[in-house]
Amino acid sequence: MAIFRVYVKNLCDRAKMETLPAQNAVTVAQVWRMQQVMQTQNDVIRLGWDYQARAHVAPHSHPLDQLLYVLRGGMYVQTPHGNWLLPPDCALWIPAGCQHGVDVLGPAQMRSVYIRPGLVTSRHSVPRVLAVNDLARALILEGILAEKRGYADPRDRLLETLLLQEIERLPEEPLALPLPRNPRLVTLCQRFLEAPLAHLALDDWAAQAGMSRRTLSRHFQAQTGLSLDRWRQRACVLCSLQLLIAGQGVTRVALELGYESPAAFSTMFRRHLGQSPRDYLRQLRGTR
Repeated sequence: MAIFRVYVKNLCDRAKMETLPAQNAVTVAQVWRMQQVMQTQNDVIRLGWDYQARAHVAPHSHPLDQLLYVLRGGMYVQTPHGNWLLPPDCALWIPAGCQHGVDVLGPAQMRSVYIRPGLVTSRHSVPRVLAVNDLARALILEGILAEKRGYADPRDRLLETLLLQEIERLPEEPLALPLPRNPRLVTLCQRFLEAPLAHLALDDWAAQAGMSRRTLSRHFQAQTGLSLDRWRQRACVLCSLQLLIAGQGVTRVALELGYESPAAFSTMFRRHLGQSPRDYLRQLRGTR
C-alpha cells in the first residue's frame, strides 16, 4: 500500500502545481481525498466520484486491482487491451498496473473498489466487464459509508470480506461494447454513438476510414471481437437502454433510432437481452 500512497502523493503534488482544465475529472480535492483514504493502509479501499458531463480522467495506472462500477450515467474506458462503453450497473475489472483513461457520458456516478492484488483470485489479468448484481451493488455502496466512518462499525470488515467473495462470482457482461484500437475506427464509432441509427452505411465507413469494405470488416472484427453489424446492434441496445431508463417510451425510442416500427426494435432488443424492452425495464425497476 505504500507504493500506492507514493503514486497518489505525486499525483496530488502535480495537481497543486498545475491549473487543471474545467473538464478534467481529477480535481485537487478528489486527489487529496484519495490520499487521505490511502492512509488507512486497508487491503480494500472504496471511493465514490460524481462527474459532470464530458469529464475526462487522463490515462493512468496504479498498483492495486480496481473494480470500476458505473452507478449512474455511462463511461468510455480506454485501455491497451481494448476500449469499452459501460452502461449503468456494469463494472470494469482493471488489473493492477493496467493503464486506463475514462471519458464520461453525461452526468455520471462512479464507485470504485481498490483491492490489494491477490485477494481476488478468479478475475482475469486483462480488463473484463462484469454485471453487478443487487448484493454486490449494496456492498459497494455500504463500503463507501464504511470508509467515511473509519470502519467504526464491527460489521464493516465482515461486509468487506463478503464483497471480495461476491466479486469472485460476478459474471462477465455480454452486452459490453468494445471499441477498436485504430484511431480512425474509434472516431467513426464515437460519431455513431452520438447519433446511433438502426442502419449503418458500410461503404461510407470504409471511405471515411480509408479502407476497403473487406479490410474494414476484417480489422473491426479482429479489434472488437464483433462484426460491424453486430456491434451496431449492440450499440443501439445500449443507447436505447439509456433512453428507456430516462423515461422515454418504446415507440419514441424505436423511431429515434431509425427502426421501421416498435416491433422491429423490440425484436432486436429481445435478441440481445432475451426480453422485450417493457419486460426488461419492469424487471430492472422491480429489483431496486
